[in-house]
Amino acid sequence: MADINGILPAVVIAIPLLASVLILATGRYENLREGVTIAAAFSMLGSVLLMLPGVLAGNRFMVLLLPMVPGGDFALKVDAFGMVFALTASALFLLNSFYAIGYMRSLKEHAQTRFFFCLAVAIAAAIGIAFSANLLTLFVFYEILTIITYPLVVHVETPEAMKAGRKYLAYLLIGGIFLLAAVILTYILTGSTDFVAGGFLAGSGSDTTLRILFILFMVGFVKAAWMPLHGWLPAAMVAPTPVSAFLHAVAVVTAGVFGIVRIAGWVFGMDLMAMLGLGTLLAVIASFTIIVASLFALAEDNLKRRLAYSTVSQLSYILLGVSMLSIAGMTGAMVHIPIHAFLKITLFFVAGAVIVSAGKESISEMKGIGKKMPVTAVMFAAAAIGICGLPPLPGIISKIYLALGAVEGGVPVLLIVIIASAVLNAAYFFPIIHTMLFERPDDPGSLESVTEPPLTMLIPIILTAAVSVLIFFFPSMPFMDLIEIAIAEITQQVLP
Repeated sequence: MADINGILPAVVIAIPLLASVLILATGRYENLREGVTIAAAFSMLGSVLLMLPGVLAGNRFMVLLLPMVPGGDFALKVDAFGMVFALTASALFLLNSFYAIGYMRSLKEHAQTRFFFCLAVAIAAAIGIAFSANLLTLFVFYEILTIITYPLVVHVETPEAMKAGRKYLAYLLIGGIFLLAAVILTYILTGSTDFVAGGFLAGSGSDTTLRILFILFMVGFVKAAWMPLHGWLPAAMVAPTPVSAFLHAVAVVTAGVFGIVRIAGWVFGMDLMAMLGLGTLLAVIASFTIIVASLFALAEDNLKRRLAYSTVSQLSYILLGVSMLSIAGMTGAMVHIPIHAFLKITLFFVAGAVIVSAGKESISEMKGIGKKMPVTAVMFAAAAIGICGLPPLPGIISKIYLALGAVEGGVPVLLIVIIASAVLNAAYFFPIIHTMLFERPDDPGSLESVTEPPLTMLIPIILTAAVSVLIFFFPSMPFMDLIEIAIAEITQQVLP
């Protein structure tokens, strides 16, 4: 393994930041502004892909942005696990950008320049989180992501939206205080914040201190939306659907669970986690969240809010995998990040398409809508089936790894949670599929003018569903290969 000093990690972040300035400058010219957005998205994904062969070969790209303190410089480092997040986020950002253009134009949304500006800065922050070399850098980008997504959450500027925005900031900024406290305590204990594969905290403090530190990190990463610290996420569904997709699949919630996996594997390490009994704590939190959030989803008639509770449940699969403290469990946790992202963004894209084409947000109002929007409805059915863990969609891959991890980690009771969750997934998704495709509308005339959404929205829906199928049939390229490398690093294995 070699560390390569280069500017590519900084370039990936600089591209959307430069684009954000150009978006403001070209705001009065809609086509030019949107052209900047798309060009930046392509350029960012291309730059990430340029580093992929090197990372797969075992190289690590590093760049020092700002010297600060020993063990706490503002710096970037691209490793295999960070590449999983960056590759997922940059690919989905490109598709979300096309989708957002179609959505915002179709609904003639106001303040579109502000909207695309904030999205550009937000994806830069998300990539910064993925490429952070240490806790300090991660904290800075994590807080930037919180601040810049607030205008997106309150975009419609209704009283409900402003209330949701206040809740959003309250949860995430208070979480940021806990995260800062955790970073400072880590530095006091070790004199470093640099991520080290396998962890670097062992022997640095008493067991009680380290347990408190872990709790600080857990509250700090409140973006993971584990219960009971989840209330901000369903409330934020008042935002435009491209924002909902961004929050759930591209950046915000994914950043939270990414941070927890990073802490487990690169700060504490699985051995120390096991010694401190932190796996049990995580298992309880994850199991509770998975089951209870699914029950909340069952009770929701608003499609976006049902999807929000699904996300709360599904991303706790990642915490569940970490809690197993086994190779299979950690593999399941990591692979669930891209799998869930592609499946869930498809579902949110469909929810937005129904809003644009039919003006409907409640599931009970979507009877027979699949007759008018067959492609859209079938894509929803495919992604929902994938979330439930049925082939030929990739949700089954992470569930198999998690099941193996439960056995390997000596906690077979967690199999019950996984099975119960699969049943609940079907209970809250299959009725939607039935409503869309098989029920007759109460008022057939209300659907007369309904058609498929514009191609700028429909094509991203098809592509995210198609990529999900490809992940099922070809899981090794590139996500599984990257995850295999990351697992080998944190467990000190030697790859063949």
